[in-house]
Amino acid sequence: MVKADPTVKKETMYILYWVIILSILLNAVFLIIGMWGIKFLLGNILAGAVAVLNFFFMGITVQKSLDLDEKEARNLVMSSQRIRNGLILLFAVIGAVFLNPFSSIIPLLFPRIAIFFRMFFMKKRS
Repeated sequence: MVKADPTVKKETMYILYWVIILSILLNAVFLIIGMWGIKFLLGNILAGAVAVLNFFFMGITVQKSLDLDEKEARNLVMSSQRIRNGLILLFAVIGAVFLNPFSSIIPLLFPRIAIFFRMFFMKKRS
């Protein structure tokens, strides 16, 4: 097993913080509009964990691919992406069917939002 690079850990923690913050906001909105329940919370926790783990495993895959030649790296990244996307779909369907569709799908977008804000704030600093 490959040990996670400090950069992979740091970036995963950044994503985790944003997922937690955005999950709190999502729960607050659904509480205010009266659609919150325990299934909503559980769906949010499931999808948030899947989103963070997906980002972490993507980082590990990129880290591993740096030691390979171009063709092997491309194959590794593509196969990893297929597996991760399949697992995301599986957990999203399970969460949507057994928990709450909104809370099982919306948090999967949180890493993209976190990356957007990182790019936005980095431009401001420059």
